[in-house]
Amino acid sequence: MQKIRIWSFSTFPKSQNLKSNTHTMASKPSIPKGTRDFSPAEVAKRHYIIQIIKSNFEKFGFQPIETPSFENSETLMGKYGEEGDRLIFKILNSGDYLAKANATHLENKDSTKLTASISEKALRYDLTVPFARYVVQHQNDIEFPFKRYQIQPVWRADRPQKGRFREFFQCDADVVGSTSLWQEVELVQLYDTVFSALGLEGVTIKINNRKVLSGIAEVIGASDKLIDFTVTLDKLDKIGEDGVKKEMMEKGISAEAILKVQPLFNFTGTISEKISQLSVLLAESQEGMKGVAELRFICDNVTKLGLGNSILDLDVTLARGLNYYTGAIFEVAPPKSVAMGSIGGGGRYDDLTGIFGLKNMSGVGISFGLDRIYLVIEELNLFPQTVTATSKALFINYGEAEAFYGLQAIQKLRAAGIKVELYPDNAKVAKQFQHADKRGIPFAVIVGDQEMVSNTYSLKNLITGDQLSLDFESLKQNLLKS
Repeated sequence: MQKIRIWSFSTFPKSQNLKSNTHTMASKPSIPKGTRDFSPAEVAKRHYIIQIIKSNFEKFGFQPIETPSFENSETLMGKYGEEGDRLIFKILNSGDYLAKANATHLENKDSTKLTASISEKALRYDLTVPFARYVVQHQNDIEFPFKRYQIQPVWRADRPQKGRFREFFQCDADVVGSTSLWQEVELVQLYDTVFSALGLEGVTIKINNRKVLSGIAEVIGASDKLIDFTVTLDKLDKIGEDGVKKEMMEKGISAEAILKVQPLFNFTGTISEKISQLSVLLAESQEGMKGVAELRFICDNVTKLGLGNSILDLDVTLARGLNYYTGAIFEVAPPKSVAMGSIGGGGRYDDLTGIFGLKNMSGVGISFGLDRIYLVIEELNLFPQTVTATSKALFINYGEAEAFYGLQAIQKLRAAGIKVELYPDNAKVAKQFQHADKRGIPFAVIVGDQEMVSNTYSLKNLITGDQLSLDFESLKQNLLKS
């Protein structure tokens, strides 16, 4: 019979270290799939983009609001379709979340029905629905038209892949309480102003109108297949004319109907020429002609006012958010030299707040795709070098007296807006210089006995190796202009 030895804590060999056992058992730290850590340099670049977007939002009269990271589940569920509901991150009720769980649903392992009894809150899926909730909840305190912007993270339980994350930022600007098309004109200008400030040339702001798409479907006798028609038409640049025609026929759109939309497959010319072509095609559709009139107003006025670095283009294949948008539709494509999907989008919606009981509140909004804009700017090498700049100078620590002498100067330099810091430890000088090099700090300030006696500072350029002996004012001026 095998002997079993029973150990108590008192009988463990003294050399046995429980702490080390715990350490060896610990798993390697990680983060959830679809989330990211950002380095100091990456954060600096993201803040650079956000600051430009934010400053221009405010320049155009938009006011900031913030909403909670999570909402009541009933606020979010049912607003994004079946697929959207599936991608919403649910939050388990605190405490014993199974105490109030529906026993039948639990026993049947019916997760869809069970969720409602164990989860009352969820992470926000986007910024638009929380904004609609905000408007309805605070309607008596809001001055309409209300121009708001929001720059906050959202969460989606999507399958992570390149350029698609489970946690990401949205940068939205919306106007609610006005049907004026001047808002669309201004939003096009806002796009152009932001992308010009970021140094992006050749960005294409594509525009279409939901009423135009409805009109096309109407004149070809396919109103009942509007979604099928527009979704397929949207693939023109991917699968080509023959591919679109084939798919349309597979979805039950007649050959006669496809023949009527033939002009759309070679839809070229200036915006004005395209609008004229649409006028002919949609002459028999009242809804379609409304869309044409709206497009003409927006495009004519944007053209007259002029754009900086961006191009405005009428794209009749553009069909994003058909269940959502009711008027103008926007999508922004990066410069053609960069292989990247859309970097912005938006449009007009006539009844956003209706989902919460406030009817006839028209709005229009646009969004900037922060992560994709980052990748485009990075690829084109357009980030200014100063964006990731760290401290201008590192004061070398030679001991307590020298450190105090240095900190007096550091205090004054920071008051002048100069980024400087003291190496905290009296370590080997080589190690301190190495630290500055790895941090990308361009200057070192050396303070020893000699400098303290003469009330000076030795400024060493860590790139060229040049070294100057300076009084405080000269030190400040050198760091300011470098």
